[in-house]
Amino acid sequence: MSFMTEVSSLTGRLLVATPALADPNFDRAVVLLLDHDEEGSLGVVLNRPTPVDVADILEGWGDLAGAPGVVFQGGPVSLDSALGVAVIPGEEGSAPSSPRSRPRPVRGEPIGWRRVHGAIGLVDLDTPPELLAPALGSLRIFAGYAGWGPGQLEDELAEGAWYVVESEPGDVSSPSPERLWRAVLRRQRSELAMVATYPDDASLN
Repeated sequence: MSFMTEVSSLTGRLLVATPALADPNFDRAVVLLLDHDEEGSLGVVLNRPTPVDVADILEGWGDLAGAPGVVFQGGPVSLDSALGVAVIPGEEGSAPSSPRSRPRPVRGEPIGWRRVHGAIGLVDLDTPPELLAPALGSLRIFAGYAGWGPGQLEDELAEGAWYVVESEPGDVSSPSPERLWRAVLRRQRSELAMVATYPDDASLN
């Protein structure tokens, strides 16, 4: 427990690759951290779409996946496994307009969805899609994930490899994932907004 008093959990935050990060797996990557504790960290890269349609590999889930409806490469670990991340709208602070017209409130979490942070959660892809369909606001399917052992991410942060920023529910389902790196940096109220203008070819800077 003493470790966690020194390293507060970053679960639900975004790791945004700095221009100095040399690993090609994470060049201009935006990683949503799904788990971060003393045993290590796990996340998915939000801006690596593949040419593979979700419908081609997961029957029934294709219609629920937001545009572009393709599988994303979540990271270099376990590329043969699929992981679903979804946003449940109205989970925080939504007030119905009238008692008569309001939908039946969801007690607890929808079946097949486990909250990670705020309105963002993990989807059990063994759940029948039709059970989750009414509750889902957006869904992304990832092949593989990014993983760090105990203390490994902290070392990379100390080396300046990542910026840590707050996530927004829309980041998971960005319709323009190729622009996400710049978009996330641009919305920061700090010098990070200037990094968004960094050229793709560092030699041009």
